[in-house]
Amino acid sequence: MKKTFKVAAVAAAGVLTLAGCSGDSDNEDNVTVVGYSVLESANENLFKAFEGTDAGDGVTFDGPSYGASGEQSRGVADGQDADLVHFSLEPDMTRLVDAGIVAEDWKDNDTKGICTQSVVVMVVQKGNPKGIQDWSDLVRDDVSVVTPNPASSGSAKWNLLAAYGDVIAGGGSEEEAAAYMTELFDHVAALPDSGRDATTAFTSGTGDVLLSYENEAILARQNGEDFDYVIPPTTLLIENPCAATEDAPEAASAFLDFQKSAEGQKLYAETGFRPLVDEGDLEVEGANDPADPFPAPTTMLTIDGDFDGWGSANSLYFGDGQDGNPLGILTDIQQSSGAGS
Repeated sequence: MKKTFKVAAVAAAGVLTLAGCSGDSDNEDNVTVVGYSVLESANENLFKAFEGTDAGDGVTFDGPSYGASGEQSRGVADGQDADLVHFSLEPDMTRLVDAGIVAEDWKDNDTKGICTQSVVVMVVQKGNPKGIQDWSDLVRDDVSVVTPNPASSGSAKWNLLAAYGDVIAGGGSEEEAAAYMTELFDHVAALPDSGRDATTAFTSGTGDVLLSYENEAILARQNGEDFDYVIPPTTLLIENPCAATEDAPEAASAFLDFQKSAEGQKLYAETGFRPLVDEGDLEVEGANDPADPFPAPTTMLTIDGDFDGWGSANSLYFGDGQDGNPLGILTDIQQSSGAGS
């Protein structure tokens, strides 16, 4: 029989146990974390747990910064202090590699540089009054959609690729996928700057459906939001990269290792992230089924397997048309629709 972990209880017990083992240390390193918006609550738990380990004894996490992934990445590239960066998607990390801030081999490790993962879901009003089940429902006449703006938010790019990929996975052509996305943008009620701002807009009454991370939906329900969420039959695996910067203290690399450890992944699972390692059965408050919080969709798309990786996908779908670069397929559709302008 598998051992069942009640995640919140395990996490709390781990913090207490580790704290009891820690002692005085001369290590007064502060690790400055810069991350995308939805990490904030989860990271607070990890900071506390890490500070109670031998590696984290004396380490502090003063002044973490959270916001839309693209804006955070550009901020670090422009000089914002950062010892450890944790973004929504790889192009935001690539920007820092190109700037010499993150090492070129940042993903040469067991997780390929990934610290957290999730899937794209559809958040709906309590009871799902409009019967939203899959991507075709989002372009009905009676449905309006909230999703972040891909110009600033990594979450938005995952959402839009999931929608586009559903058409292709169902046997549709690139032209049919583009036609569907044109319809979808016509149904967009708001394009907030970040995933967290999009959740706030939806819970404040905007739209019938919010495209979001599964973990963001679970965390919001843990915090008292009264809505439901649907995992569509076809969705996209969201993989969030993280790395220590070139000039970071050793404590940043130690915390990076902790994030990827079994203990770190349990703590992330507590707030709705799908763990990178098999932890056996997990019980997660706020999930549709707390005893089975992370069910497998019928079709799980991946950025590498279905979109040829971010190195290709970012310019092909989200290119800004500046400096001689082509306009991305989805950027062109968004601009033509007037959404977010």
